[in-house]
Amino acid sequence: MEVEEAPGELVNAGKGEAEAEYHSHDFEWEDLKAEVESDPAFSYHLSPFPGPAASTTSPPQPSSEAWRSFHRRHASGKFFKERRYLLKEFPELPNSTDCAKILEVGCGNGSTAVSILRSSESITVFACDCSKDTLEKANEVISNTKRIDIKDRFHPILMDVSRETFPDWLFCSACRSSHPSHHKMRKEHPDFLRENQCCVGGMDFVTMIFTLSAIPFAIMPSTIEQCVSVLKPGGLFLFRDYGLYDMTMLRFLPHQRVGFREYMRSDGTLSYFFTLDTVRELFRAAGLIELELEYCCVKSVNRKNGKKMQRVWVHGKFQKPPS
Repeated sequence: MEVEEAPGELVNAGKGEAEAEYHSHDFEWEDLKAEVESDPAFSYHLSPFPGPAASTTSPPQPSSEAWRSFHRRHASGKFFKERRYLLKEFPELPNSTDCAKILEVGCGNGSTAVSILRSSESITVFACDCSKDTLEKANEVISNTKRIDIKDRFHPILMDVSRETFPDWLFCSACRSSHPSHHKMRKEHPDFLRENQCCVGGMDFVTMIFTLSAIPFAIMPSTIEQCVSVLKPGGLFLFRDYGLYDMTMLRFLPHQRVGFREYMRSDGTLSYFFTLDTVRELFRAAGLIELELEYCCVKSVNRKNGKKMQRVWVHGKFQKPPS
């Protein structure tokens, strides 16, 4: 459940991978904000969205089937590129020790998991997605990637994080007692667990990369809380998603608005655009400590038509309070 049209990593023609440049502050977000808000053509993006009583449209529903259809259309795997830039954004991942366990929420075809697994042989990735097809593709992509031995290091989980509860074998006992679930727990016992092992002991990291924006805003708080429940005390929640006034937001037409800063694409998938304050409130409400939170503002050029693009993403790093 992920989509991203352009990374922050730019490679000039003729340069090797080791010389790749990383950009994240090409312009000031406040300057873009002033430009957008002074342009009458974008005024419909700024107007309040009518509440349920005044609106003639139903609030957006979780679009799991829309995302499953999306991944079937892009089954070749060419839609995404490996996200090596995330290792620069979140150096804690490649620098982690002691067999770190990572939960990737909305893994798509494995473009994030490949980079994480390649960065350290001591990392294990548990990756969830709502699409069986894309999980199979992710497993194929990772299995065929050079320099990665995935035996017991990549574990896909088929589930819709916006509707379902994580399997109980992800929870450590402390998490289970601290975060009682209102859902019926799944009593699976995967093959990689020892017979006397009830769970994997919780996660050291949770990554949510271009996933939360695809979930209806109204159920974002409960989705984040569920992810936090499988995070160890002291563990890190790493976040990256679309920021307010990103180029893709400004392309949406008035009829595609389904909420304030919330839009629906023609294929039925959702996209929300975050401010720093919105992200801060969501993650603080889930009990996390803010470590980093900023806009990443990137200028890039479309290689086909030469058009310049101003991309805005929100980068966030949060910690679960140590016990």
